[in-house]
Amino acid sequence: MSQPSKATAVPLKNVKITDAFWSRYIRLVNEVVLPYQWEVLNDRIPDAEPSHAVKNFRIAAGDEKGEFYGFVFQDTDIAKWLETVAYSLTISPNPELERTADEMIDLIARAQQPDGYLNTYFIIKAPERRWTNLREEHELYTAGHFIEAAVAYFQATGKRKLLDVLCRFVDLIEATFGTEPGKLRGYPGHQEIELALVKLYRATGEERYLRLSQYFLNERGREPFYFDLEYEKRGKTEHWPGHKDLGRTYAQTHLPVREQTTAVGHAVRAVYMYSAMADVARETNDQSMFDACKRLWQNMTTRQMYITGGIGSTSHGEAFTFDYDLPNDTMYTETCASVGLMMFAQRMLLMEEDRRYADVMEQALYNNLLSGMSQDGTRYFYVNPLEVWPEASAKSPIKKHVKPVRQKWYVCACCPPNLARLLTSLGQYMYTVRGDALFVHLYIGGEATVNVAGHSIGITQQTNYPWNGNVKLSLKMEQACQATIGLRIPGWCRTATLAVNGENIALDGSVMPQGYAKVTRTWQDGDMIELNFDMPVEIMQAHPHVRANVGKVAIMRGPVVYCIEEVENGSNLSAICLSQKAKLTATFDENLFGGAVIITGEAKRLDETDWDDVLYRPVSTQFKPITLTAIPYGLWGNRASGEMAVWLRAFNE
Repeated sequence: MSQPSKATAVPLKNVKITDAFWSRYIRLVNEVVLPYQWEVLNDRIPDAEPSHAVKNFRIAAGDEKGEFYGFVFQDTDIAKWLETVAYSLTISPNPELERTADEMIDLIARAQQPDGYLNTYFIIKAPERRWTNLREEHELYTAGHFIEAAVAYFQATGKRKLLDVLCRFVDLIEATFGTEPGKLRGYPGHQEIELALVKLYRATGEERYLRLSQYFLNERGREPFYFDLEYEKRGKTEHWPGHKDLGRTYAQTHLPVREQTTAVGHAVRAVYMYSAMADVARETNDQSMFDACKRLWQNMTTRQMYITGGIGSTSHGEAFTFDYDLPNDTMYTETCASVGLMMFAQRMLLMEEDRRYADVMEQALYNNLLSGMSQDGTRYFYVNPLEVWPEASAKSPIKKHVKPVRQKWYVCACCPPNLARLLTSLGQYMYTVRGDALFVHLYIGGEATVNVAGHSIGITQQTNYPWNGNVKLSLKMEQACQATIGLRIPGWCRTATLAVNGENIALDGSVMPQGYAKVTRTWQDGDMIELNFDMPVEIMQAHPHVRANVGKVAIMRGPVVYCIEEVENGSNLSAICLSQKAKLTATFDENLFGGAVIITGEAKRLDETDWDDVLYRPVSTQFKPITLTAIPYGLWGNRASGEMAVWLRAFNE
């Protein structure tokens, strides 16, 4: 690769977040979300969609009698819950929670079959169908999530039981798939195991796990098309009738991965695959794989991503469609897809320090991801819309997937535990180290211990980000060391200042390659770095080819996207118009969900009087002045049910 040394993420165990903004969310996961989701997984939440996930394992282990219930990938809810527990224990030890997790792991081990196989759907319901429908039945996807859980739990606790269970399962998978005679030349319909295998390789040092990940990626998209072969072999039956009609782009099997240039198909599958591609490229110095990652990143983030960091513009296949097709009211923007986008961004940062990756990581984090969970941690969005009209959600068939209120749980419950595992592992997204350089990607208060060029450095961040742009970083070390510290200057920031020990440092091209202010010096104990990012309220517009937003504007401040809700602005939000030159004021409201910056300013509303029994009439547009109030998009839907909009009609004054 072009870089002289490999970057590494600072491990989660080395980062302690003590941040006015994020600590509340992490504490919410630890104290509310994990216990709540455990109750859901045990079917103990009244009126919530039943899970049956724990019971499936009891049946598979022979502890109970009964039938399998749920989706073919129902086990992954347990896997993601365990992975979240692992991250939670890493940052906040909890003997009772660990004991509960250990008991679940014991149950998983009892359910594992003598040959190492582990999947309750096939153990209970369809043992004869193992490995016969990789396109639809998620066996390798489910295995991948359990591998991730096993690695995380081993790293958190040092306990190998779940890791050993999954190593046995992966040994079976390795014996089943490959190019050697007698093996199946298959690969996952839903990508996930590819990135999990790289984690397993790093945890165990077993290169065969990395080679298996390479195999699954390299085999994808080759001819003859494996999914068609297995379809014919099993008598042309489908798990989900019509699934085959989604075509080869749906699961990114239309081309070999190195030849893909455009983000297509199911958005979650795509970003999981891209994350694995970046992982494998990094581990094997595969430049062609990395070049493909950069092409796919460029297409996805500059032509197919929402301003909130959401991806996936149609509910049909939960998928990308085509460049600039970004509808606000029928989109999908699944919470899981933004989790995957952050994973992809982090891996690209490990390949090259370019703020484009961290900017998108931040954009998804503060907007689309936060929207996915209620402020009390007990309700969730699968879909994160940019425009909501509750009556349309209830009555229009094309908008029924757009929920105006968060749900207690979902029949397909991938998003709630996925969001929880992201929040508890947030610390590992903040810093990377490459040789004698430390890079700061996210500005979140807390402490970290990093090893740079053989020196242990303590770094403390103090900030009230994202509500203001002041960040202070203080260093602690036993002896002075020569090193570089790279500080991301966000792409949204027009004006920034940087000082070290009170001495201003010019932010010009010589210190800002790829958007990072790189300061090289002999650092000493007590050194202080201070950054100030100007955070004006910005009125944003979309590319003219985004037809849904022509003649519309949106509001941002720093990394935070704003929306308007019916609760402050009345009904029929589509009638509200905002000047492209409107004077908007940012004010900290301590009463809004523990404190948040709101935006207020003058706007106009179309006059709706004198329209009784009239559907059309000659133009005679009249406006009346109003005061508009906008709140952070990530906080919407936490009060009364009602309309919401991110993009507003624009007018020139």
